[in-house]
Amino acid sequence: MNRPDDAHFRATLGHYLTGVTVVAAHTDQGPTGFTCQSFASLSLDPPLIIFAATTLSQSWPRVREAGVVGVSILSQSQEDIARQFATTGADKFAGVGHLRSPAGAPLIEGAIAHVEGTITSVSTHGDHDVVVVAVTGVDHFGGEPLAYFRGGFRSLD
Repeated sequence: MNRPDDAHFRATLGHYLTGVTVVAAHTDQGPTGFTCQSFASLSLDPPLIIFAATTLSQSWPRVREAGVVGVSILSQSQEDIARQFATTGADKFAGVGHLRSPAGAPLIEGAIAHVEGTITSVSTHGDHDVVVVAVTGVDHFGGEPLAYFRGGFRSLD
């Protein structure tokens, strides 16, 4: 085994296929959000999800302050949206169709699934915050997911 220098560590973990989500919240300044591929189900009883947000993010502090989040699991046709929400300083919602969840969180139209919830805990580990969310609503739709593998977006086709 090799020692985990930054490049080798990133390349090795890049071999793990992940889905791609947008984590978003509505704030006093309007909707904000970020692309996130570190996302998973944590518990069925009670229903909890978990995601990781970089501590250097400009959007994450605003999402955290809002407290209520909407997670959109992106479809394979939404790579442009994933890239837009990954861009620092961009108007992330410019030209992106979205609706509001019952609690007010933005949800991306055309996503294959939506999850809404309230942030219950945040802990910092390295350069990321690990966030636990109590789920208050879910929905899923047809379509195939957008995937991320070996440093690039992929589809399951």
